Amino acid sequence: MGISKVEENVLSPQDVRKILNSDNLEIVKLCKKANISPKKTDEGKTYFSLDDVRALKQVKDSSLNTPTISKNASQLVVDSLLKSLHRMEDNITESVSKILDERLEGMDEVVVELIRCKTENENLKNQIEDLTKENYNLKKEVASYRPFMFGTYVKEEVNRSLF
Repeated sequence: MGISKVEENVLSPQDVRKILNSDNLEIVKLCKKANISPKKTDEGKTYFSLDDVRALKQVKDSSLNTPTISKNASQLVVDSLLKSLHRMEDNITESVSKILDERLEGMDEVVVELIRCKTENENLKNQIEDLTKENYNLKKEVASYRPFMFGTYVKEEVNRSLF
């Protein structure tokens, strides 16, 4: 299937290097990008058709014309990415806050009720303590009466301090 002599539409790898002003590695990369495979003669020599070389030149020119980002443009890209990230962070924070507010909405009432119950509990403890003291004083008062005769009682002096 190969050709035995060089025709006008056939170029050698050296010619392709000169035309594209590239080395072999770059030509291989361009061939991969353009999806071109070099052909071989019956003697095993590599050659390119004129159309292949035109396609390689177009691929090289298009890769050279690819716009490069200047430092200012790259800073603008970074700044816009940072702004976008900041907006996303704000949106996430806002949505999480909203969800927490919805979930904790009834908790204020529960906390107020707990505080009221605790206050009431403390008041009841104080009342129990006061009633215990009063009970002790009354028992002491009752104990100060000693039986005398015929169902009468005599009051002895009440010692106010037990200690």
